[in-house]
Amino acid sequence: MTATADNGKTVLARITGRVQGVSFRAWTRNEARQLGLVGWVRNEEDGSVTALLSGPESVILRMIARLRQGPSGAIVTGVNFTETEPDGSAEFRIVV
Repeated sequence: MTATADNGKTVLARITGRVQGVSFRAWTRNEARQLGLVGWVRNEEDGSVTALLSGPESVILRMIARLRQGPSGAIVTGVNFTETEPDGSAEFRIVV
């Protein structure tokens, strides 16, 4: 994982399964904000969801565990993540 300016980490996560049409982005934004993470979440054309997560490594790992469960109505079949650079986000938001 790559260090951010606040000594945190940044990862790009790709979530697959039934993750669109079930409020996954809004749920992800709310969960990330509760944990104090910054970054963004967006739907992808292939039906997956991508999230950029920046914060302390232990908190990112907690968020990844939550992403593996997802909101009610979602069926998560995979969560893959890679190290990346932070994008300077000051909050966690939904992007299109």
